[in-house]
Amino acid sequence: MQRVKDFLELIKFEHTIFALPFAYVGMLLAADALPRFAHPSGWPTWTELLWITVAMGAARTLAMGFNRLVDRALDARNPRTASRPLVTGKVTLLTAASGTAISGLFLVVVAWRLGPLPLLLLPGALLFLLGYSYTKRFTWMSHFILGFTDGLAPMGAWVAVRASLFTLADWPAWALLAAVTLWIGGFDLIYACQDVDFDRAAHLKSIPARFGIATALRWARFSHVGVVALLALLGWGMGLSWPYWLAWSGIIVLLVYEHRLVSPDDLSRVNLAFFTMNGYISILFFLGVLGALLNR
Repeated sequence: MQRVKDFLELIKFEHTIFALPFAYVGMLLAADALPRFAHPSGWPTWTELLWITVAMGAARTLAMGFNRLVDRALDARNPRTASRPLVTGKVTLLTAASGTAISGLFLVVVAWRLGPLPLLLLPGALLFLLGYSYTKRFTWMSHFILGFTDGLAPMGAWVAVRASLFTLADWPAWALLAAVTLWIGGFDLIYACQDVDFDRAAHLKSIPARFGIATALRWARFSHVGVVALLALLGWGMGLSWPYWLAWSGIIVLLVYEHRLVSPDDLSRVNLAFFTMNGYISILFFLGVLGALLNR
């Protein structure tokens, strides 16, 4: 049990909260959009909720575990990450590799359990879940590749419920993918500002290292403006009622506050902007969608 606890600390399992509410939104909106003979209640089943939750936990554990394994040499050289459990030896290489492999097996089983289309699309998801860890070595757009990878969460939940992705009626799934891509990409830009000197010294690619911190923070702001616009499109297109728009307004306030926490000359509150504010945003978004659907 201690090894399990240490492994969960290694992958920061609690940060699943960033993407899990968006997956639940994809699930809720997919069930609401289905014809009533397919989902008479207009709500996902408890079985769908269970397997989507397990899939999310397994996918993030696989991605983070693999990332820690791939980056362990870099983490050891970076003062900010040198205390990570895999670097210090608190978590052994065998434990990290085992936990990562087990989560991958769980994900395959869950994808099979969710239906033919999720299983068919799984190799593409795995390409991003595992491939993201290498992107910083060759492209400074790695922030948005990370965002796209997280954006697969609501899209995957949508597919699990609707068993469809490539019709005009599936546009909300693509809007959610785009919104999460910009949201995660934008706040990863803020977070990456801490590592500018190390990234340059290690010849790693990032927008802050390539263009400077001030430019990276501007890109983050533009990204989050795009998030607000996409969420407005989603709410309008799906006819969501006032609880959604109340949450949407709150998200704007939180994003503005997040950006006021950091500046090119002061990155001391990056962790507050990165973890606390974005946790609030994801939960608020979920509650807004849930409230709107309950208010149908």
